[in-house]
Order: sequence, then C-alpha cells, then structure tokens
Amino acid sequence: MDTQSNFYKEHHKKTSTYVFGLQIHLTFQNNIPPGGLLARTRGDYYTSMRVRSDLDKNRRKNTAALLLLTTAVIVLAFVCLFVGSSHMSISECFAALAKKGSAAQVRIIWNIRIPRVLAAIIAGAGLSVSGLIMQTNLNNPMASPSTLGVSNAAVFGANLSIIAFAGGFLDTGNHLANYSVGANPYATSLMAFLFSTLSILLILGLCRIRAFQPGVVVLAGIAIGSVWTAATTILQFYATDVGLSAAVIWTFGDLGRATYRTDWIMSVVVAVGIGYFAFMSWRFNALLSGDAAAKSMGVAVDRLRSVSMLLASVITAVCVSFLGIIGFVGIICPHVTKKLLGHDHRVSIPASALSGSILLLLADTLSRSLGNGSALPVGAITSLLGAPFFLAIIFSRKGEHN
Repeated sequence: MDTQSNFYKEHHKKTSTYVFGLQIHLTFQNNIPPGGLLARTRGDYYTSMRVRSDLDKNRRKNTAALLLLTTAVIVLAFVCLFVGSSHMSISECFAALAKKGSAAQVRIIWNIRIPRVLAAIIAGAGLSVSGLIMQTNLNNPMASPSTLGVSNAAVFGANLSIIAFAGGFLDTGNHLANYSVGANPYATSLMAFLFSTLSILLILGLCRIRAFQPGVVVLAGIAIGSVWTAATTILQFYATDVGLSAAVIWTFGDLGRATYRTDWIMSVVVAVGIGYFAFMSWRFNALLSGDAAAKSMGVAVDRLRSVSMLLASVITAVCVSFLGIIGFVGIICPHVTKKLLGHDHRVSIPASALSGSILLLLADTLSRSLGNGSALPVGAITSLLGAPFFLAIIFSRKGEHN
C-alpha cells in the first residue's frame, strides 16, 4: 500500500484553478509506465465525458435562467405601465398604447409611464452590472458604485448647480419664480456627471501613486467621498430655503424625471459598458483566481481594473445624474445572481443586468402603489429592500476571513 501511495505521489501532482468561473481540480501525471497507459486513457475518457455532461447541464440551466429573467422583465414592464395614480383600467391602458384613448390617457402612457419604465430597465441594468464588476475588481462582496464616492460627488455637483448657478443663493431671495427661471435640469445633470467622473479619475490617480490594490482603492474612495459630503454640507448651509429644498429633492432617486432623451443617453452608455464587460468576461473569470494566476494567463490586471472601474463609474455617474441616488441595486442583484448561477461572468453579467431591471421595476411599481396619489422616491424603496440584505451579507460572513 505504501509503495502504491509513493508511486502516486511521485507521478501525480494535483492543483485547482478557476476555468470560466468554475473551480476545476486538475491532476498532472508524469513518467507513466507503459503498463498504466491503457488505464490512464480510459480514466481520462470517462472523466472528460463527466465534465462535458456537467458543462452541458450548466449551459442548459443558465440558458433557461436567462430566458426566465428576460420574460420577467417583459411582464413587469407591462405591469408597471398599468399601475399609477390615474387609476386607468387595463383596457384604457391598451387603448392609450394604441393611441386610441383620450388625449390625457395617451399623454400619461406615452409621456410619463413609458419613459419611466425604460429608465427603470436601463438604470437597473447599468447599476447592477457596475456593482458586479466592482465586486470582482476589488474582491469585496460589499463593493458597489457608492464605494468610490461616485454618488457623493454627483450630489455635490448637483447641489453646486442648483444652489450656486440656479438661483439658490441670497441674491434671488426665496421666490420660487426666480429659481425656476434659472434652473436647468440638463445643467444639473451635467454638473453631477462631471464631478462623478472627476472623483473616479482622482481616486484612480491616487492609487497609481502607490499601487493599484483593492484595499487602497476602497480606502481612497471612502476618503474622497467624505470630502464631497463635507463640501455639500457647507454649500447647503449657505443656501436659501428654495435652493436647499430643490437640492434635497434632487437627491431622491426618482424615475419620474426621466424623458426619452435621458433614456437614450443612458441606454447608449449602459449598452457600451455592458458590451465591453461581456467581451472581457473571460478576463474577469481569470481574475477570480487571483492576480498571479490572471497574469500567468496573459491578463493585464492593472489595466483591466483601471478601465473597468472607470467605465463602471461612468455608467453610475450617468444614471445618478439623471435620476438621483438609487442605492443597493449594485449589491442586491449581483449577490443573488452569483448565488443562483455561479461566478461565471459570461452568465452573471447578463443575469445581473436583467435582475437589476427587475428590481427597479418592482421598486417603481411599489412606489406608485404605496404613494396614495403620488409616487414615492424609488431610491427609498431600494434602500428599504437593500439594508436588510446588506446586514444579511455581513452576518453570513462573520466566520470567514477576507
């Protein structure tokens, strides 16, 4: 028995790695004697058949899951069209969709509800995939777009535009008419986007000075985010009542401010970002094995992290600049996706996008159902759903060591 054991140790070497997100155990055999070649060939044949069967099962399971998620998005989109404070019946909604109802009903469907539903689908997908990519890059299960202070910078940019440039200081008084004349929603969105992009560029630049390590990125994001929060507080201290109320209302995540133009801009940015992430999916899978393993496979780890983090932050900045702060979408959906379908980014990226759209459609439907004549901020609904989920992640990992 000892002789066989020593022979196995001498001629076999075991290791494990991640291949397409799956942990595969490999056995390397050296110096196989001629008498054992036939047994080795039969064993390899049956092993390869088992692996192929498992991969086929996973492929069918993943395809079925993606089809189910796509169907859920389509169904929820129609449900969301039929829910609102106007209390339109289903037949009236279908007539308005065909532009055969009353003028008011047609305006409600085509000018309010459809842009809102499109915004939920686009922003939910973008925020969810951004969270997934940040968790992979930072090797942190609780990383999200807000980790790098992107949302804090967007709030400061919006406050600066509303309070300083749109009549929120004392020189215009507390008259709403004076504020309305100077207010420009696209200028506010542009300022929020510019400061969000500036924040991520500043953080990536600081990380380049030392080393692009996940821990350094998180700490730099927390520090820069605190600076933006302090600047926002100082700015609001000198604002008038009208300017302050307008700035606070902007921070509410609200899909009601979406238009076809904003949906078009968000869809272009989100589509480009998700397309890039999907193209780089095998590199993200390699990154799951660690930096050393990824580099041995030819992955430029630092460049991959820099580009993907920048692009994920740009997606978040665009969505936040148009819709306000919508939290926890980038935490809830990627975790549920990875728990059910695994870590393979070829599957988790589209699944996270679809699940993010589902979550935001559900939150929007709840916000309009519970509002009693007005829609609650959808950001408040996602935060109410996300906070318990966040705590569940923390306490479920109390025995693990990062």
